Amino acid sequence: MADKPIPGHIAFATSGIGGIFGWIFIHPVNTIGVRMNLHSIQNPGAKISFFKFSSDTIKEKGIGTLYNGLGAGIWRQVFYASSRYGLFQIFRDTLAKYREVDVLSRLAAASAAGGCAAYISCPCEVSLVRMSNDATLPAAERRNYTSVMNCASRIAKEEGVTAFWRGSTPFVTRACLVGATQVATYDQFKTIYAGFGIKGNTNVVTSSFTAGLVYSLVTMPFESAKNRMASQKPDPETGKLPYTGTVQTLQAVSKAEGALALYNGFTPYFLRCGGHTVLMFFMVEKLQKMYRAS
Repeated sequence: MADKPIPGHIAFATSGIGGIFGWIFIHPVNTIGVRMNLHSIQNPGAKISFFKFSSDTIKEKGIGTLYNGLGAGIWRQVFYASSRYGLFQIFRDTLAKYREVDVLSRLAAASAAGGCAAYISCPCEVSLVRMSNDATLPAAERRNYTSVMNCASRIAKEEGVTAFWRGSTPFVTRACLVGATQVATYDQFKTIYAGFGIKGNTNVVTSSFTAGLVYSLVTMPFESAKNRMASQKPDPETGKLPYTGTVQTLQAVSKAEGALALYNGFTPYFLRCGGHTVLMFFMVEKLQKMYRAS
């Protein structure tokens, strides 16, 4: 246990900075993942190779387009990463006053923190998906957002403020799972690996990589559902949206394209999840260690 506890504002600040640090490196991978996932919607049944898709994207649109939506991604970290891990530490430490911190305590605290953080950051998440995917649409269908603020203001004006929370159910559900499978497992794996004598930076990297793998496998279907709901358009004839909820989206995709379609784009998704988890927690641990030493 650390001698010096981490106050709430320090937990939020270090979590946000760690999230931004990791995202700057991971954003291009996330962009490819979103585009691959949405490409599978436009081309049902098509087999997509991550490396070929990446190469073709860079050749056709330029490497700079992989950073489309970076501003939205950073704003997402400001709200989502800071709230998710910051709230988790507060919830966990509060529970520790009344009971021993075990696996169940960590899962409960992390799930609650993840859900709260996701709901707060929905506008940034929708903007991120829209901006990352806009360049892949036919010219006539592109929304041509020029910045994060332009994207957010246009969504609010053209579709209503509620459009930001159109895909909130799968996003919040996924975030609760992310909390349980990333944040809680990371905290638990640190203890487990320490018991095997793995400590210091090696412990942080090993624990965060393992947590990233677990949460990638569990949450990928909900990521697919979220992307489909966030980027969908009404049917031109009926005016109805094809996806209306998390369960309905998962069932519709599984029935029409097969359950494995929900895992289209898994390679970049895992690189994003595992890579960001390692980079974020590494930076968070460094910053909090500096605070404790001050």
